[in-house]
Amino acid sequence: MVILANPVHPGEVLKTEFLDEMGLSAGQVAKAILVPRTRIERIVRQELGVTADTASRLSRFFGTTPEFWMNLQRGYDLAMVAQDDKLCGDLEQIERRAS
Repeated sequence: MVILANPVHPGEVLKTEFLDEMGLSAGQVAKAILVPRTRIERIVRQELGVTADTASRLSRFFGTTPEFWMNLQRGYDLAMVAQDDKLCGDLEQIERRAS
């Protein structure tokens, strides 16, 4: 598995590739996809992840797929876990179960 050294949060992609490129505000997107403005603002600030609900709404609005957004989130989450020293230590102590 390839782990990114500097994982990209889906909020960064949302901001740079969609909002900035299209001249949209978080409030405009939130209104269009029928969610609270704070949800989009928090995703863009990388304080909140993209859920399946939000991924579906963003994909409908921007003409992408829900998988696009969920894969960004999954990749980010896995990269962050790989950088967690405590978890990595814990994982080394878990014995693989033989099938």
